[in-house]
Amino acid sequence: MSDAATEVDDLKAKAAETAIDLVKPGMKLGLGTGSTAFHFVEAVGGLVRNGLEVLCVPTSEATRAHAEKLRIPLSSLDETPQLDLTVDGADEMDDQLRLIKGGGGALLREKIVATASDRMVVIADGSKVSKTLGSHPLPVEVVRFGLRATMRLIEALSAEAGCEGEIRLRPGKGDLPFITDQGNLIVDCAFNNISEPEVLAFALKRVPGVVEHGLFLGLADLAFVATSGGIKTMRRAGE
Repeated sequence: MSDAATEVDDLKAKAAETAIDLVKPGMKLGLGTGSTAFHFVEAVGGLVRNGLEVLCVPTSEATRAHAEKLRIPLSSLDETPQLDLTVDGADEMDDQLRLIKGGGGALLREKIVATASDRMVVIADGSKVSKTLGSHPLPVEVVRFGLRATMRLIEALSAEAGCEGEIRLRPGKGDLPFITDQGNLIVDCAFNNISEPEVLAFALKRVPGVVEHGLFLGLADLAFVATSGGIKTMRRAGE
């Protein structure tokens, strides 16, 4: 790992360490997916080793495997349909705590878990904060049937919502496409500038082949953003 990558990873760990202070005994937690959420899962594992009693719902099979290695007590939303807190990372966020998520391919489960939680807290390093969303490609989870027709409709309705750019199927291993935990595909939309995320979100939901999109709007309540100058706390308006 390069010095720059190590520095960013350290910032991610600091954001996770800040969020761990929100975890209280008896809580039901949603565990996020990705390189920043990894540090939070590690921190929860440390608390569990020291006797903390919590019950956690993972947002991906990768997070489930990680948590199981740490012997974190796990549940599902079928067994535990209401959570106290979900802590997760973000690929990009603006000052209204509107997010782009799904770079790790778990956006559907991440959104379901976040919606089932009383609070969603985002942990990130400073590079993830943008004035306007779109510098990170927007992931959209789609079914396999009618893929090309779905991609064409995503392109058309996104353009009506003021967003244009390359839309491509996410590659997986070898010549195969990336497959989500739900067995779906992901297309990544390089729109560069999403000036009206709510308008785009509404447009994407009109596409029958779209399972879910990576715009997380009105879900995050609080964010801990780690920078070289320290931790910046951001709150959604009204919180």
